[in-house]
Amino acid sequence: MGEPAEPRTVPRPDGWKPALYDRFRTERRQPALDLMALIEAPAHAPRVLDLGCGTGELTRELHERLGAVETLGLDRSPAMLDAARARAGGGLHFAAREIADAIADPALAGRFDVVFSNAALHWLPEHRVLWPALARLLAPAGQLAIQIPAMDDDITHTACEELAHAPDFASALAGTTDRLPILRPEEYAALLFAAGLRPPRVELRVYPHELACREELVTWFRGSLLTTCEARLTPELFHDFLDAWRERVFGVYSDAQPVFLGFRRVLMWARRPT
Repeated sequence: MGEPAEPRTVPRPDGWKPALYDRFRTERRQPALDLMALIEAPAHAPRVLDLGCGTGELTRELHERLGAVETLGLDRSPAMLDAARARAGGGLHFAAREIADAIADPALAGRFDVVFSNAALHWLPEHRVLWPALARLLAPAGQLAIQIPAMDDDITHTACEELAHAPDFASALAGTTDRLPILRPEEYAALLFAAGLRPPRVELRVYPHELACREELVTWFRGSLLTTCEARLTPELFHDFLDAWRERVFGVYSDAQPVFLGFRRVLMWARRPT
């Protein structure tokens, strides 16, 4: 039998803007709180790993909620980590690192009582390889809690992928916005089960967001999905890209106000047996 396959990193420029991401702070925060609610109280002060910690606000909350002896928050974005470091202290640390590299690091295997990731792992490919590798990070009785968006077939995402291959933008974007397919919820449950975690709990939730107008769709996705495009393109090209993206998206989303955004997310939890 060969060695377990390792997660693969996809290079992406850092286009994250914390202030823009936080424009919809309340809406983005609720799935993370729901994910935290799935975590059972550990029997002792746990060691926690947060993969894709962003600004660290939720990492700090998780650290305090669990009474953790140590929490490590990892992110690849210098801008996000600049905001996070102000929240460090009392056993909470932040570091710059690619998530895939950390997951594959043998020095981290079996170290954590809780591995948490909120809206980050959908940026990584090959989830059938990634999920078993995540399980290897857990100590006995360790818990895995993950939330990922499931919007890859929505016009907001498909329009981005199509435009990235258009002649005006292809040379700059070079496939960096290609969709990384999200698996079906039952497939994630099967992966967790096959990795020896019990009992896998996986569910698809739709979060209803009421936006004042369609232009708020642009603001929402400029804080997440479109960051790669903005980082890769010149300001002039990004302006053209955004106009073309807006035209495609507004062709599907009604201009009735308020605008309804039904944001789909997959939440999952499982535990390694003692």
